[in-house]
Amino acid sequence: MALYALLTRLSPEAVTRPGAVRELGERVSAALAEQVPEAKWLASYAVLGPYDYLDIFEAPNEEVAARVSLVIRSLGHATTETWVLTPWERFKELAR
Repeated sequence: MALYALLTRLSPEAVTRPGAVRELGERVSAALAEQVPEAKWLASYAVLGPYDYLDIFEAPNEEVAARVSLVIRSLGHATTETWVLTPWERFKELAR
Protein backbone atom coordinates (compact mmCIF):
# COMPACT_ATOMS: atom_id res chain seq x y z
CA MET A 1 0.00 0.00 0.00
CA ALA A 2 1.10 3.57 -0.62
CA LEU A 3 1.96 5.89 2.25
CA TYR A 4 0.35 9.33 2.55
CA ALA A 5 0.66 12.43 4.71
CA LEU A 6 -2.51 14.43 5.25
CA LEU A 7 -2.19 18.01 6.48
CA THR A 8 -5.39 19.50 7.88
CA ARG A 9 -6.30 23.08 8.78
CA LEU A 10 -9.55 23.57 10.68
CA SER A 11 -11.79 26.55 10.04
CA PRO A 12 -12.44 28.85 13.02
CA GLU A 13 -16.06 27.67 13.04
CA ALA A 14 -15.04 24.02 13.48
CA VAL A 15 -13.83 24.45 17.04
CA THR A 16 -15.79 26.91 19.13
CA ARG A 17 -14.76 25.42 22.50
CA PRO A 18 -11.95 23.14 23.69
CA GLY A 19 -14.14 20.02 23.94
CA ALA A 20 -15.18 20.39 20.32
CA VAL A 21 -11.76 19.16 19.18
CA ARG A 22 -12.32 15.76 20.77
CA GLU A 23 -15.92 15.51 19.51
CA LEU A 24 -14.90 16.43 15.97
CA GLY A 25 -12.07 13.89 16.06
CA GLU A 26 -14.47 11.15 17.13
CA ARG A 27 -16.94 12.02 14.35
CA VAL A 28 -14.21 12.05 11.72
CA SER A 29 -12.72 8.75 12.95
CA ALA A 30 -16.12 7.05 12.87
CA ALA A 31 -16.87 8.38 9.37
CA LEU A 32 -13.48 7.26 8.06
CA ALA A 33 -13.91 3.76 9.51
CA GLU A 34 -17.33 3.48 7.86
CA GLN A 35 -16.69 5.20 4.53
CA VAL A 36 -13.02 4.38 3.87
CA PRO A 37 -12.28 1.10 5.68
CA GLU A 38 -9.43 0.24 3.32
CA ALA A 39 -7.32 3.16 4.64
CA LYS A 40 -5.06 2.27 7.56
CA TRP A 41 -4.19 5.03 10.03
CA LEU A 42 -0.58 4.94 11.23
CA ALA A 43 -0.11 8.17 13.21
CA SER A 44 -1.74 11.49 14.06
CA TYR A 45 -0.05 14.64 15.32
CA ALA A 46 -1.13 18.13 16.35
CA VAL A 47 1.36 20.56 14.82
CA LEU A 48 2.38 24.17 15.27
CA GLY A 49 2.42 26.15 12.05
CA PRO A 50 0.03 26.77 9.18
CA TYR A 51 -1.68 23.39 9.68
CA ASP A 52 -3.39 22.03 12.78
CA TYR A 53 -2.87 18.30 12.23
CA LEU A 54 -0.61 15.88 10.39
CA ASP A 55 -1.88 12.35 9.81
CA ILE A 56 0.05 9.48 8.27
CA PHE A 57 -1.96 6.69 6.65
CA GLU A 58 -1.72 3.89 4.12
CA ALA A 59 -4.11 3.44 1.23
CA PRO A 60 -4.13 1.03 -1.71
CA ASN A 61 -4.30 3.86 -4.27
CA GLU A 62 -4.80 7.58 -4.77
CA GLU A 63 -8.57 7.25 -5.14
CA VAL A 64 -8.85 5.89 -1.60
CA ALA A 65 -6.52 8.65 -0.38
CA ALA A 66 -8.75 11.23 -2.07
CA ARG A 67 -11.81 9.76 -0.33
CA VAL A 68 -10.03 10.14 3.02
CA SER A 69 -9.47 13.81 2.27
CA LEU A 70 -13.07 14.30 1.12
CA VAL A 71 -14.51 12.74 4.27
CA ILE A 72 -12.39 14.95 6.50
CA ARG A 73 -13.26 18.08 4.56
CA SER A 74 -16.97 17.30 4.56
CA LEU A 75 -17.22 16.58 8.28
CA GLY A 76 -14.41 18.59 9.74
CA HIS A 77 -14.97 22.08 8.34
CA ALA A 78 -11.38 21.89 7.17
CA THR A 79 -9.02 22.28 4.27
CA THR A 80 -6.60 19.46 3.55
CA GLU A 81 -3.46 18.78 1.58
CA THR A 82 -2.42 15.20 0.79
CA TRP A 83 1.13 14.15 -0.04
CA VAL A 84 2.40 10.80 -1.33
CA LEU A 85 5.34 9.65 0.80
CA THR A 86 8.27 7.57 -0.43
CA PRO A 87 10.51 5.97 2.20
CA TRP A 88 14.06 7.31 1.95
CA GLU A 89 15.64 3.93 1.17
CA ARG A 90 13.16 3.35 -1.66
CA PHE A 91 13.80 6.86 -3.00
CA LYS A 92 17.55 6.18 -3.11
CA GLU A 93 16.88 2.97 -5.07
CA LEU A 94 14.79 4.91 -7.58
CA ALA A 95 17.60 7.44 -7.98
CA ARG A 96 20.08 4.83 -9.31
